[in-house]
Amino acid sequence: MTTLELSLSEDAWMTVCEADRLTPGRGMAALLPDGRQAAVFRDRAGRTYAIDNRDPFTGAQVLARGLLGSAEGRPFVASPLLKQRFDLTTGRCLDDDGVAVTVYPVRVR
Repeated sequence: MTTLELSLSEDAWMTVCEADRLTPGRGMAALLPDGRQAAVFRDRAGRTYAIDNRDPFTGAQVLARGLLGSAEGRPFVASPLLKQRFDLTTGRCLDDDGVAVTVYPVRVR
C-alpha cells in the first residue's frame, strides 16, 4: 500500500490517504491538525500537489473542487467560484500577481 503524505513543517509529515484514492484530474480536501484544509491533486501524468483549499477571493473552502489545467507548461487549478487560476507548484494566482495560496510539499511512500 502506498500513501500520500503532506508536509506540515520540515520534519512533520501527515498521512492524507492511500495514494490510489486520488483520481487523476480531480482534487480532494484534507483536514489539517490545526483545522485548516488542504486541496490535494493528482494530475493525469501522476504528479501530486497540495495547496490551501481556501479560495482567497471568496473565503470558501472550494479549491479541491476546481478544474485542473496548465498555462505555459505550469499546472494550475481554477477556482470553481470565480475561476481565478492558482499555480499548483508556487501557489501564485495567475490572474492577480498580488494573491497566492500556501503550497504544501507532498510525497508518495
